[in-house]
Amino acid sequence: MNLIHIGEKVINLEKIYNKIDKILEARSSGLSQQEVADKLNVDRTFISRLEGIGEVHKGKDIAVAGFPIKNKDEVISVLEKHGIDFYIIMTEQERREFAESKNGAELINELMALLAKGRSYDVVIVIASDMRSKMLAALLDKEIITINIGHSPLTQDVYIDPALLDSVIESVKDKKA
Repeated sequence: MNLIHIGEKVINLEKIYNKIDKILEARSSGLSQQEVADKLNVDRTFISRLEGIGEVHKGKDIAVAGFPIKNKDEVISVLEKHGIDFYIIMTEQERREFAESKNGAELINELMALLAKGRSYDVVIVIASDMRSKMLAALLDKEIITINIGHSPLTQDVYIDPALLDSVIESVKDKKA
């Protein structure tokens, strides 16, 4: 059980996650916010705010960062199909070579340049371990969509389902474009 303490309260995170899952499942099945609120005994305004927190705005410029990726060529093929022009997709070996080929100042400068470029995009899809995803989300301070590929530290390349990536990108792209 996942419990946290807030003052004198003990909060069951699993209970919160389950309720949110039920709300979103009911909404995606076509029920109105008010119908879901009545059915699950929550305020309609809570449902509206919850949807606002998770809303991904379509039609935005997309960048992608992913590592360590086993099927790099397949992933890049999906990105290029969608016209994504800024991406960093690395295998574990490439990631290590990138870090080891530079001195400290060079590495920091290059990482800062990459972060600055990433921040110029509206949405960044991050394909990485749980810890790396959180770190990139904090550093980019952008709308981030994460595809979690495992628990940190990852030391082996991970296969990414091209259909999943394609679906994520389609859900973000403007259908009119």
